[in-house]
Amino acid sequence: MANKREDYISWDEYFMGVAKLSGLRSKDPNTQVGCCIVSQDNKILSMGYNGLPSGCSDDEFPWQREGEDPLNTKYVYTVHSELNAILNYRGGSLEGAKLYVSLFPCNECAKAIIQSGIKEVIYDSNKYDGTTSVQASMRMFDAAGVRYHAYHRTERTVMIEL
Repeated sequence: MANKREDYISWDEYFMGVAKLSGLRSKDPNTQVGCCIVSQDNKILSMGYNGLPSGCSDDEFPWQREGEDPLNTKYVYTVHSELNAILNYRGGSLEGAKLYVSLFPCNECAKAIIQSGIKEVIYDSNKYDGTTSVQASMRMFDAAGVRYHAYHRTERTVMIEL
């Protein structure tokens, strides 16, 4: 009987890798966020990245972060990766699922996560820690019983030739 490989990636590495790879689909020049939603038995249910709604051209809407007119900034048009992944799911309920995301969810995405029945959030970065949005997300997650924790990086590098 042959010995199995010992250097395979863990489920957490796999799903966070899928989330980060999904984020590379974003056309946003400043922030690329990816998300992967997983069932309780480790099956990928949905993925998403931050971008414009379907039917809205990436070439016709603004990507800038600042401007005098809010209608000329990306913030009023983009859909965050978590909401995209939730909306992309066509299989019924997300009750009890886990969500892997490269950036801690904002308060608007936290609402959608809670309402969809997702029970665990694993995030890679929390670069907006301490902001009103993140504090509100944590408060709502705590109240709704949604567990959240940072992804424990393994510092492993995986190269994919495309």
